[in-house]
Amino acid sequence: MRLKLTRPIVIFDLETTGLNISLDRIVELSYHKVFPNGNSESHTYRINPEMHIPEEVSRVHGIYDEDVRDCPVFAQIAKEITNVLEGSDLAGYNSNNFDVPLLAEELLRAGSDFDLKRCKMVDAYVIFMKNEPRNLSAAYHFYCGKTLENAHTANADTEATFEVLMAQMEKYTHLPDTISGLAEYTTFNHFADFAGRIAYDKHGVEVFNFGKYKGQPVAEVLKNDTGYYGWLMQGDFPQYTKKVFTRIFIDSRKN
Repeated sequence: MRLKLTRPIVIFDLETTGLNISLDRIVELSYHKVFPNGNSESHTYRINPEMHIPEEVSRVHGIYDEDVRDCPVFAQIAKEITNVLEGSDLAGYNSNNFDVPLLAEELLRAGSDFDLKRCKMVDAYVIFMKNEPRNLSAAYHFYCGKTLENAHTANADTEATFEVLMAQMEKYTHLPDTISGLAEYTTFNHFADFAGRIAYDKHGVEVFNFGKYKGQPVAEVLKNDTGYYGWLMQGDFPQYTKKVFTRIFIDSRKN
């Protein structure tokens, strides 16, 4: 394996009730954890999302309300999941845009203080889009010469993503062979939150990436317009984004 690991990497995939990061919930989580010594472990969780899974979504991933009715809710397995993630980096397919932000929301709802920003994140989708723009099934066929069976099941997608990532490492010899390098390569933009509402300017200062204060330093705005902070907390923003706003707001009041 050309990829050089200095700590474990957890390749994971989610199946959910929908695509709204703020409102939708996880119904299945699969991971494949690879250790620096080459050992690995895999597991799949079925999760009761505590909400209805829309029929059109169930037809995609094959998971219906009755399939998860007796499964644990996310809060019951949150600690087990964070134990898997502790001290590890993350990888997935289009995970930077969807899986990671939604997982962050679930952890916050469960009362977990585990911050996914501790992990370096590798997105095989970004590597694919930069080199061979297509979807996971096409990537699996292109890189691995196989047909992806049971697409849109978390376990199949997780295992396929790992195989694609390893094949990408062999095909594109210009790719970095460290997680730090791959995380940088697969990051299009640098944001303080997962939803991309708080960006960093060229000096590394957190600035608004939306609205009337777009481009202005968040700390400066929140210090001078405390009412705006209240509006943000009442707005339809992801919980992790609100967590970052709160951290900046508290810091701004200290200065």
